[in-house]
Amino acid sequence: MGNTDNSKHEGFTADERAAMKDHAQELKKAARRSSRADKAAEAERDVLAKIAEMQDSDRVMAERVHAVVTASAPVLAPKLWYGMPAYALDGKIVCFFQSAEKFKARYATLGFSDQAKLDEGTMWAAGFALTEVTPEVEARIGELVKQAVS
Repeated sequence: MGNTDNSKHEGFTADERAAMKDHAQELKKAARRSSRADKAAEAERDVLAKIAEMQDSDRVMAERVHAVVTASAPVLAPKLWYGMPAYALDGKIVCFFQSAEKFKARYATLGFSDQAKLDEGTMWAAGFALTEVTPEVEARIGELVKQAVS
């Protein structure tokens, strides 16, 4: 092996640590809820509150994504996932919205997990950059979400 003195493991970034803390709080909060209906209603309120905290352009896009996802695939349950609005089927995340601000990125992202049935041959997209949610983008999101749960 070569000399590794010049390489140093930096660990997680502050943003990554914050996301992990958010996730731990989400799990604790979910465990304290009582009925399934209470859990679902509280989880949706948490998602809407997180969206309301976002900066203007991210908030507008997240609101539209939330509306499209919940209308296109009512079987998906909104919930927070690492501090991001996400949508789950049977408790497993299918898709999520990551604001540009959260990781100081150039654009927001609509991502899909391996639970999403977006398979297309031997390679397919699982993440999509968003700079604006136009009617055309809404239609594409709706198609993707429907395919993801089909």
